[in-house]
Amino acid sequence: MTISFDWLKTLFPTTLPADQVAALLTGSGLEVESLEDLESIPGGLRGVVLGTVLTCERHPDADKLSLTTVAVGDETPRQIVCGAPNVAAGQRVVVALEGATLYPSQGEPFKIKKSKIRGAASEGMICAEDEIGLGSSHAGIMVLDTDLPDGTPAAEYFGLGSDTIIEIGLTPNRADAASHYGVARELRALLGQPAHLPDVSAFAPPASGENIKVTIEDDQACPRYAGLLLDNVQVGPSPEWLQRRLRSIGLSPINNVVDVTNFVLHELGQPLHAFDADQIAGAGIRVKRAEAGEKFVTLDGVERTLLADDLVIANAQGTPMALAGVFGGKTSGVSDVTTRVFLESAYFAPAVVRRTSQSHGLKTDASFRYERGTDPYMVPLALRRAALLLQEVAGARIAAPVVDEFPHAIPNNQVRLRLDRVARLIGQEVGEERIREILEGLGITIEEETKNQKPETENQKPETTWLLAVPPYKVDVTREADVIEEILRIYGFNNVALRPHNAASFLSPFPNPDPEVIRQKVASLLSGQGFSEIITNSLTNSQYFEKADAPVESLVRVLNYNSQDLNVMRPALLHSGLEVVRHNLNRRQRDLKLYEFGRTYQRTASGKYQEKTVLGLWLTGAATAETWQHPSQKATFHDAAGAVQQVLAALGHAQPAPQPTQHPYLAGGLALLVQNQPVGNVGAVSPQVLKRLDVSQPVWYAELDWDWLLKKYKASLVARELPRFPEVRRDLSLVVDKNVTFEQLRAIAQKTEKKLLQGLNVFDVYEGDRLEAGKKSYSVSFTLQDPSQTLTDQAIDQVMQRLIQQFEKQAGALIRK
Repeated sequence: MTISFDWLKTLFPTTLPADQVAALLTGSGLEVESLEDLESIPGGLRGVVLGTVLTCERHPDADKLSLTTVAVGDETPRQIVCGAPNVAAGQRVVVALEGATLYPSQGEPFKIKKSKIRGAASEGMICAEDEIGLGSSHAGIMVLDTDLPDGTPAAEYFGLGSDTIIEIGLTPNRADAASHYGVARELRALLGQPAHLPDVSAFAPPASGENIKVTIEDDQACPRYAGLLLDNVQVGPSPEWLQRRLRSIGLSPINNVVDVTNFVLHELGQPLHAFDADQIAGAGIRVKRAEAGEKFVTLDGVERTLLADDLVIANAQGTPMALAGVFGGKTSGVSDVTTRVFLESAYFAPAVVRRTSQSHGLKTDASFRYERGTDPYMVPLALRRAALLLQEVAGARIAAPVVDEFPHAIPNNQVRLRLDRVARLIGQEVGEERIREILEGLGITIEEETKNQKPETENQKPETTWLLAVPPYKVDVTREADVIEEILRIYGFNNVALRPHNAASFLSPFPNPDPEVIRQKVASLLSGQGFSEIITNSLTNSQYFEKADAPVESLVRVLNYNSQDLNVMRPALLHSGLEVVRHNLNRRQRDLKLYEFGRTYQRTASGKYQEKTVLGLWLTGAATAETWQHPSQKATFHDAAGAVQQVLAALGHAQPAPQPTQHPYLAGGLALLVQNQPVGNVGAVSPQVLKRLDVSQPVWYAELDWDWLLKKYKASLVARELPRFPEVRRDLSLVVDKNVTFEQLRAIAQKTEKKLLQGLNVFDVYEGDRLEAGKKSYSVSFTLQDPSQTLTDQAIDQVMQRLIQQFEKQAGALIRK
């Protein structure tokens, strides 16, 4: 959710800077994700002030230049060389001081420096309007008519100001804060200062007049519906202040009527809808359920088939004009020729709007708020606010009294709060008076107070219980624990002290390894190899799998998704990581090594759900950076496999057994087995998957079953004595059939010599015209060592002869000499 700090201060005046306000909001649970400065013009005219030209003389060495002295609020006037033809003594002017950076209407920004022009010192610049980005005229300097003192910032004179945009990660339970006024209410509770609703005292509807009749046919789905008829509406562009407000929060202005409804929505959190009153057949509105199979064309021009559960706003004849709380219809919306508008302000049941929004795949700012719950008592205020704004920006006239159908009042939610329970859950005494202040700031009132006057012991305090009235806009506060959470949010988590006895002053070995410690160990290992950790969304796009040869029946689908691109729980990490790769490639970051610990989700054939943690690795581009000593090298299969082997070794599984496998997303992948259990895969991502995700270069991918590896973790905590006797290396060159793998040769060697063979490694592979067709050559090194004595040549030769015999017998190897 985007909040304009300048807009927020109209509802909650504060002298605190934006960063302090952001810290307060984050501490109370409205997490501020970013702060961004927004300026009306680039640079905000920093370093540009008002001044007075004291003297003006012709430059001694240039006919078209003037030598001036200008007062800018300092003790000493500045000498400035000016080339404008209209500069004269006594003028009030705009002066850019030394060090200011100007952003002209055309051309590149430039910085004002102290300089000499034709031999005369110049300590600033007297500006024309195009030189500071305020217009296009360069005919001469700006001459002002003002009594403001010299040195006044030019931004203050021109009323530019600046704004800070606050991005809040709004959680679904905080519907009460989904507006500028909602955030102002939060600050009211935090700081104990009043929040101001917009002044609507000037709203004066006529006592009578031809009106639109409203009938609510389902008061459970629509408990309250209010409307107002306005005429003399002149549809056109909004004034600059309104457009600026909307642009500051990322909205594009459309016209003055639609802009006002959007403005009130983001100011007060109450969605509005504007109908062209002349398109409401029968001058009547019916709030009713749709007919199953009924066709309806929405504002985006799409024809939709309505369901019997859909709530619609229909005309007197029953023809739908809008999907209630979600989207308007194409034929009844405001257009350039509209002169009469019927404004709708209503309260719809969250479940009804959520179902319609989900069924038709429509997510709007209005449905976002209605789905989570709005304030039924904000309905008339928002209507008045919008009417007054339309009078101001569209010349509208209120043509009839307000229609407000509210058949059954929505009561406050009553919750009993035990004060001793507050202390037990928070962990310390907050104090009765402080609790009262917090509840008052949150808009929660105490209706009744009772005390237990018969304590069981002499030292026991009477138990105090309050009956609270929680306003309907606090949709997530329904129980005693919810109220205590609200108190703790405002009281401050940081104000809850840690007790001394919560700390431990000794270390104790734990029989079970800590999963977080193991994870951190592997993360440090990968980061040390140049990998970067990523965290991606557990939700992904079902089309990645529906268009591939993957079993779609195993997908875990999200029923109430907000976006078509995030409608299933990911069955694999691969695709979310490829989205990160694509994002970086599009920004010319082509050399990537990434890893993620993430959860995957699948539905089994029996209908149960399966969730597990996977470690994924992605490599693309160059594996090593280019230097003057070494050229860059492209990432290969062996880079990915080597990283996986190091991870497995760190987990106590030094030698996984690889075997070819058919993986749905990999081309030529290998499965990795530990204890005959498949624990992962490694290989190149198939071209079809890369094309589907618009990734333009090859990517190597590996995945490991992290849950299984944690379960079978072998901590290498055993200390071993350093060998006292030297190791010996011997090399062999073996010619074998192409289908013989090095893993087969390793298995033969380890089975043949279990005592002295400490390691073997392939250091060269050759295939070429010097070998017969269908053959290849492995050059293998063998490391031998006896922990009890020095190996003799005779013992070494005996071991090597046994190895050669078994290679020849089991692998058909020819030993090259």
